[in-house]
Amino acid sequence: MTSPFPLSILDLAPIPEGVSTQEAFAETVRLAQTGEALGYTRLWFAEHHGMPSIGSASPEVLIASAAAATRTIRVGSGGVMLLNHAPLRIVEAFRTLEALNPGRIDLGLGRAPGGDGYAMRALRTGGSEEFSHYLAELLAFEDGTFPSDHPLSRVAVAPGGVRLPPLWLLGSSGASAAAAGELGVGYAFAAHFSPAPGGPAIAAYRDAFVASPAFPEPRTVVCVSVICAESDEEAEFLSRSQALSWALFHSGQQRKLVSPEEATAHDYSEREKAIIENQRPLWIIGSPATVKARIEEKRAETGADEVMITTQMHAYDKRRESYRLIAEAFGLEP
Repeated sequence: MTSPFPLSILDLAPIPEGVSTQEAFAETVRLAQTGEALGYTRLWFAEHHGMPSIGSASPEVLIASAAAATRTIRVGSGGVMLLNHAPLRIVEAFRTLEALNPGRIDLGLGRAPGGDGYAMRALRTGGSEEFSHYLAELLAFEDGTFPSDHPLSRVAVAPGGVRLPPLWLLGSSGASAAAAGELGVGYAFAAHFSPAPGGPAIAAYRDAFVASPAFPEPRTVVCVSVICAESDEEAEFLSRSQALSWALFHSGQQRKLVSPEEATAHDYSEREKAIIENQRPLWIIGSPATVKARIEEKRAETGADEVMITTQMHAYDKRRESYRLIAEAFGLEP
């Protein structure tokens, strides 16, 4: 049996307690190689700032590292938070990645800041424009479509002789869906943290879709949060690290991922319990059979073409095991 739809990986480069940043980055390469060997289609890195438990502040650097250590899996951003960067910088970085790894890179763009207000202010390029302005500027640099009297029309984008990789817009509320369709790019919905239903957004994307060279047909991804283990009980135990991390973050407390044992012993406040219970319905936790059924249900609900999985665990070997169990449950083949 082979999977009826592609499965992919979203990596946030998690940093557990007791693990160095260097070890966390070495694990991103190990996971990329594991995902490739198991038959996952693509690996994306998210952009986050100011979070001790997450190391993926520079997706393009992690993309270069993972791509250099693999041969076939697609590697990309899920995504670059465009408002944090000068559009020219993103065009040049991803043209470079595409030139180094032809046909294997994806450029996913998001409109969120990827961090708190302080981090966003520190990262801003100085302008106050909206996402649509930044996106239009990025596309104008790529296509060379600035009017001749525009001051940026004189910029020679480097490197030349190479195009941007396939472009994806990321969304968590449906705001980007129609725009992605009209531009003829891919669309990815963040169901791993957003309570908004993904189905209407994906339908709006398809309704608005206009074919492009990179996307002759509409292409959609739904991202889900999954923790898989041999049994439902073990998966539930392992998920406690993620649950406590989520509760602490949304209570204004920052720390690295703790072990499930420490999370079990934690004295939860009523606020922390409420935060976890509010988010728990979005997490897929269980044995391979349980997880497979829930993933298939989520895909059917949204109508997505592809499912991307993100997994936050304290132990890296257990996280890789989770991806292996899922791959086997779906019959993935390298």
